[in-house]
This record gives sequence, structure tokens and C-alpha cells, in this order.
Amino acid sequence: MLTIEKLKDYGADIDEALTRCMGKEDFYIMLCGMVKDDKNFEGLKTALAENDLKKGFEAAHALKGVVSNLALKPLLEPVVEITELLRSGTEMDYTELLDRIEKEKNRFLDLFN
Repeated sequence: MLTIEKLKDYGADIDEALTRCMGKEDFYIMLCGMVKDDKNFEGLKTALAENDLKKGFEAAHALKGVVSNLALKPLLEPVVEITELLRSGTEMDYTELLDRIEKEKNRFLDLFN
């Protein structure tokens, strides 16, 4: 079960997140639960596998908004990095960044157990 303590241990900026959620911990936890099913993770991987940097940027930018608003700092760092590279249309091998995002997403998902 996801708790504020688990999120804090993960590295989420709880104070920042709860400010955005008007101090409502249950609302914040509910919003965090929605990240589990966010289709933009898969959309980002698919777009980059197809070398579609525009669609990759759109997926990364959407993820950045969600993860930033929830102050999930460990996941936010690689998402911001890939978003900015895609924004500038940088042609490169994104495997390492995708792996970092996947690793942090899995660490986040482990909080629900």
C-alpha cells in the first residue's frame, strides 16, 4: 500500500506535492496511483523505437508535467533530461535514458506493494 512515508523514502518532495494538493494526503496518494497506468511511458518507448522524435517529445513532455506536479523527484530527473533532448530534436541513442526512466518507474511502482 502506498503511503506518504514510502513516497518520502523514495525521494518525493512531499511538502511541495501536498502544497499542490491543498494538504490532502489521500488526494495526493490517489494521484500517484494514476501514474501507474500512464500510457505516456509506453508511448515514449514506442515513439523512440520508431525514431519519431516529435511523438517522443509529446509523450515525455506529458510525463514531465505529471511527475513534476506530483514532485516525484527521482523519476523527474531523467524525464526532464529526455524531454529537453527531444525538444531540441537531438538525434541520439536514447536507450540509457529510457533505462533510467524504466528503473525509476519500477522503483516507484514497488512502493505500491
